[in-house]
Amino acid sequence: MNPIVLIPARMAATRLPGKPLADIDGVPMIVRVLRQAEAAGVGPVAVAAGDSAIVEAVQAAGGRAVLTDPDLPSGSDRIVAALAELDPQGRHGVVINLQGDIPFVRPDAIAAVTRLLEAQPSCDLSTVMVAEDDPAERSNPDIPKVVAAMQPDGRSARALYFTRSVLYGDAPVWLHHGIYGFRRAALERFCAAPPSPLEKRERLEQLRALELGLSIWAAVIDEAPISVDNPADLERARAHARTIR
Repeated sequence: MNPIVLIPARMAATRLPGKPLADIDGVPMIVRVLRQAEAAGVGPVAVAAGDSAIVEAVQAAGGRAVLTDPDLPSGSDRIVAALAELDPQGRHGVVINLQGDIPFVRPDAIAAVTRLLEAQPSCDLSTVMVAEDDPAERSNPDIPKVVAAMQPDGRSARALYFTRSVLYGDAPVWLHHGIYGFRRAALERFCAAPPSPLEKRERLEQLRALELGLSIWAAVIDEAPISVDNPADLERARAHARTIR
């Protein structure tokens, strides 16, 4: 499948402007994500940057970055733009879209989305999910949930729906985390389509894929990565970094 890992990043985050370059114990956040992706060993890694400052930070750290149009509407559009520059010949059949705000993402979580595409020929798009740690999480609209058909191995599932709404019942609620593995044709089809009605309603981009008829599978991971969306998250990430020096 010859995967490539692309990390979309832009400075104009609403809740935390300049987020990719936020200092986490002496290292810019985007560089921490880059290092975790490299450690996964699934393929070459590059940052799809919306700003020249991000490109400069990545290159200063010895990484590869591509400058893309800052006005692109989504991270998926940004990785398609970077892919056109990095691989116009189409050598990479799988594209891993790794969010640039999960600085301590485990390398095995990145590898899991690649393995799932290998294991499930019908899978167009793979992602990851984790069991809720606190029942209060199921009512938090900031945490997307996965409605999934679990497989007998207990480590993978076919995703039926994604929602911000409350899910009820005694079974564990699965929480979604934004690491995606696309087959290249599925990525191109996804980005060529306009936002779908369910996507706009739930504000969840992956619902566009389901409405297009693409098959999404999710791998179970055991630990939710720290996601940095606001100043409080950033302080939590900084505190965590100090524990792993």
